[in-house]
Amino acid sequence: MTSSDAHPDLLLLTRPGCHLCEAARTVLERIRADLGVGWREQSIEGDADLTSRFGEEIPVLLIDGIQRDFWQLDEARIRRLLGA
Repeated sequence: MTSSDAHPDLLLLTRPGCHLCEAARTVLERIRADLGVGWREQSIEGDADLTSRFGEEIPVLLIDGIQRDFWQLDEARIRRLLGA
């Protein structure tokens, strides 16, 4: 990571009642606790564009706006992407 990437934007796209989304939250919380990298969550429910683009892949992790993982988040891969 370069200095401009010091604080990557992690966005988890979810939908209510998604059991894979809960598992993804757990992965991201472990990463946050270890690396201090914050993340945010957004539901695709009610957003036609997001539902059209990502509806079959939820949960989806975007890092700096780029889709990096979906369904079952790979914690080791995410850590590598974050430079840990």
